[in-house]
Amino acid sequence: MPARRFLAAAVQMNASADKGENLRRAGSYIEQAARRGAALVTLPELFFWRGQPEAEATAAEPIPGPTTERICSLARQFAVYIVAGSILEHNAGQRPFNTSVLIDPRGQILAKYRKIHLFDVAIPGRVEILESARRQAGDQIVIVETELGTIGLTICYDLRFPELFRALTLQGAEIIALPSAFTFFTGAAHWEVLLRARAVENQVYVIAPNQIGKGEGGVPSFGHSAIVDPWGVVVGQARDEECVVIGEVDLEHVMRVRAELPCLAHIRLPVANTVSAQRARSAAAKQTTNPRTG
Repeated sequence: MPARRFLAAAVQMNASADKGENLRRAGSYIEQAARRGAALVTLPELFFWRGQPEAEATAAEPIPGPTTERICSLARQFAVYIVAGSILEHNAGQRPFNTSVLIDPRGQILAKYRKIHLFDVAIPGRVEILESARRQAGDQIVIVETELGTIGLTICYDLRFPELFRALTLQGAEIIALPSAFTFFTGAAHWEVLLRARAVENQVYVIAPNQIGKGEGGVPSFGHSAIVDPWGVVVGQARDEECVVIGEVDLEHVMRVRAELPCLAHIRLPVANTVSAQRARSAAAKQTTNPRTG
């Protein structure tokens, strides 16, 4: 049976291009979280390295690899589950994946999730990021049954796609991890409202460790790492600095919310499945019309 109540931690970092220093700081925050009683520790997107975009392919690592070996060792040392935010995963001569890894207290990799939605945005005079130009998108959703409950994995820009969160929920997720490097400009406008919306819509806990500050060659990140409960209450939120935020996860609360407001039982429109089917039919039609396409 899963633990019905435990403490979770969201680590807020300003990662640099120095892998060794990033891992040292991540280890310190994992230790701090464990000593404060956390059973689940989540790290932000690209916690291991945040450097110049043109250096990403060089920074990429295999999974398992040096970074995951270190995080597995820390999980084992402190007997905690760790969501290793995201790591650029080596991809056999192609663009690397942006990959989140779930590790258990025995130091075993339980699952990895490759970010599906890549952040491509250009706002004149404010921000331009083309993640798809240097990273490969994943295509599989990931949920994992653990001793703490059923955990769904997402990363950053995935937050804007409610169909992913709904799919995770319908496959059993009670907790959804969202390691992020959410930009300051978009975060100031949308971060908290989207976190609370995804939690309320799906009656799940959302645990969202975020980067803060500016990585080398990047744009400023918003911080405000947060833990949100299934009623949309922010049970923990970070200060404007590197830190660890702790919040309680209560799976009995998930059950109560779902029983008292049973909207998940009232779903009538399988929107995500319909859209996926339409896209598949469209792609098939194009291939039939022009078999040399792609």
